[in-house]
Amino acid sequence: METAMATLMEKKKREQKTLYYFSRVLIYILLILGALMIFFPFAWTVSTSLKTDKQVLEFPPSWIPRPIAWENYPRALTVRPFHIYFRNTFLIAGIAVFGMVLSSSVVAYGFARFRFPGRNVLFFILLSTMMLPSNLLIVPRFILFKLLGWLDTFLPLTVPTFFGSAFSVFLMRQYLMGIPLEYDEAAKIDGASPLRIFTSVILPLMRPALGAVAVFEFVNVWRDFMGPLIYLSSEKNYTVSLGLAAFRSEFFTEWNLFMAAATVAMVPPLIMFFIAQKYFISGASLTGSGGSKG
Repeated sequence: METAMATLMEKKKREQKTLYYFSRVLIYILLILGALMIFFPFAWTVSTSLKTDKQVLEFPPSWIPRPIAWENYPRALTVRPFHIYFRNTFLIAGIAVFGMVLSSSVVAYGFARFRFPGRNVLFFILLSTMMLPSNLLIVPRFILFKLLGWLDTFLPLTVPTFFGSAFSVFLMRQYLMGIPLEYDEAAKIDGASPLRIFTSVILPLMRPALGAVAVFEFVNVWRDFMGPLIYLSSEKNYTVSLGLAAFRSEFFTEWNLFMAAATVAMVPPLIMFFIAQKYFISGASLTGSGGSKG
């Protein structure tokens, strides 16, 4: 009897071990396939950026260009004033990130730490704005900014960020709900005001959430095409996305130059992500697990 039970237990352990290794292999296969799907467009972009005009139109297409046309990069960045486009985009992104982080953190602090009538109702109304289609706001915003005389300036692309966004407020509020109230109470005992508590206690603890919001906002501004297209008309105010669109004409598109400029345009968001990677990953993961306190 004991021998049969031992044999049964050993068989069960082998089955569990086999199932464990099978699931791990399956997970790794799915991850590799997902990585390849994401890497494929990037590799094709870089490959096309190094081809000549003739190689771009070859069929079947070749992955490795021969010869390698390194001159496409200086041509792509000088055929149009991309130094101006990059300057404008960095300026808009910097102001937008600062405004979004500042405003969203203040609003999230209010929702997470203060008790007042209608708090949950106001938070629900704020979250409900995320369900509004962005296309629905294009015409009202255009009319408003036209009446204010802001067209063909950076103001329509930067000023709204100082009013925060529902997603950023939600992200930071969830993170704040996971910070113990004892920190606030200890600061109050020392005579700190709510503003002092926010700047000296809460903000340093919110660095992961702040980093996540900063990365999200920078990437959103960097790849934004519709906003600059609607509000900017002078080439001196163009962003990188508008500069890339200028490579496409009605009859012909210089795909090698377009891909070269697009490859360079991908570098700043990648650098931004790797710089803030630690804060971004921890902030994005922890904000989903701290909504039960307070």
